[in-house]
Amino acid sequence: MKKRIAGICLACLTMAALAFGGCAGEDEAKDKVADLEFTVVSEAEIPQELKELIEEKKTNEFKLSYSADGFLYIVAGYGTQDTGGYSVSVKELYLTENSIVMDSDLIGPGQDEEVSQTPTCPYIVVRTEDRPESIVFR
Repeated sequence: MKKRIAGICLACLTMAALAFGGCAGEDEAKDKVADLEFTVVSEAEIPQELKELIEEKKTNEFKLSYSADGFLYIVAGYGTQDTGGYSVSVKELYLTENSIVMDSDLIGPGQDEEVSQTPTCPYIVVRTEDRPESIVFR
């Protein structure tokens, strides 16, 4: 009986080791292969159809991508904020073995900064070359 329990425990430990080993392989696939060049797009440069999508979604947090004319537009929005003074920054935009990763941050107003008391919906639009990989937002 003890040998049987020991065998079951050994089998469970082996399966757990294989499962965690599989997770390590997935993390390696997320390693950066190359930084992607990008441009932060001004309001005037956003394609009309994308502007309409942003307008529909901007009051809630959202993330989306849009392809047009050989470019990939990647958008991160942070929903309605109580005041002005917010901005969005791109920490990184890079390529992994099988995806594009965009890491962005919402930056709040400084303590001494005078801000509008009107609610705002900060978002950022970046443009890079059109690529087939899926996008991961962080």
